[in-house]
Amino acid sequence: MWQVVGHEKAVGLLQRSLKGEKLSHAYLFVGPRHVGKMTLAINLAQALNCTGEEKPCGGCPQCLRIAARKHADVHVVELDGRTEIGIDQIREMQHFASLKPFEGRHRVFIIDRAERLSHEASNCLLKTLEEPPQNVKLVLLAANERLLLPTVLSRCQRLELRPLPIAMVEEALIHRWRVVPERARILARLSSGCLGWAVSATEDEQLLHHRNERLASLIRLASGGMDERFAYAAQLANQFSQDRESVNGVLSLWLVWWHDLMLVKGGSGDFTANVDQEETLLSEAKRYSLTQIRGFMQSLRQAMAQLEQNANPRLVLEVLMFSIPKGKEG
Repeated sequence: MWQVVGHEKAVGLLQRSLKGEKLSHAYLFVGPRHVGKMTLAINLAQALNCTGEEKPCGGCPQCLRIAARKHADVHVVELDGRTEIGIDQIREMQHFASLKPFEGRHRVFIIDRAERLSHEASNCLLKTLEEPPQNVKLVLLAANERLLLPTVLSRCQRLELRPLPIAMVEEALIHRWRVVPERARILARLSSGCLGWAVSATEDEQLLHHRNERLASLIRLASGGMDERFAYAAQLANQFSQDRESVNGVLSLWLVWWHDLMLVKGGSGDFTANVDQEETLLSEAKRYSLTQIRGFMQSLRQAMAQLEQNANPRLVLEVLMFSIPKGKEG
């Protein structure tokens, strides 16, 4: 049984490929963080090694060991606290790939946050992508495929995992994770369709607390002076050099906030994501015109696009600070 929630198109394609024994040697799962890419990759590894009748069965020794991350033939390559995935990690992966499966039928290598592969690691990976050993499957997971080398992209079968409908996230939280309905409703809306984030928030109260702290800092910038704004831009720029995704997450959070302001301003407040910030949204929406809100949303999108294109992060973020509209006082 596939444990991933939603993503029926991707699951269906993999199921058909498994039955027809026409699986690609390498896949690229693309989608925002916490959308289900790792869960789908683990499910695929289980299906390839499952000994049950319906693959993956989820209950055989192979499936259980893979789920527990204890299977000798399923490896996850990740950052491990580094700023990028290095060539040494890919060479180690290639060594294991050259060996015959130890306890299953297939060796599966999952490269998490593959867009963080160093240039040298990407070129080294090409050797395996071009001439994959028998019974070896590669699964690359990426939130931003545009940061991958075109030569890597061209050698993988791409599957896109989009954010889930909010109602689906809410239903999964209630029925699978036993979250009380009101909390499930709030977390589902805050998740922006990324179930993994909502599940993590049910297990770690600090996650929601940190989110609210970041959001409060972003809201304060609208009333702050230029010194405060530039200091924040410098902080984000320094953070960007260490972890691009965390900065993209901050800007995405900010974009969702201004989108909510637009909804409230337009009389569609029932559809806001930040349902736990209703009073603040109502108050802040009164300070801006729709033109100002739309204009800053466009500035945010432009800044995010420029950062993807490797523009100078300090310059991009300082220009963005100048773009914050001046709201009415009181």
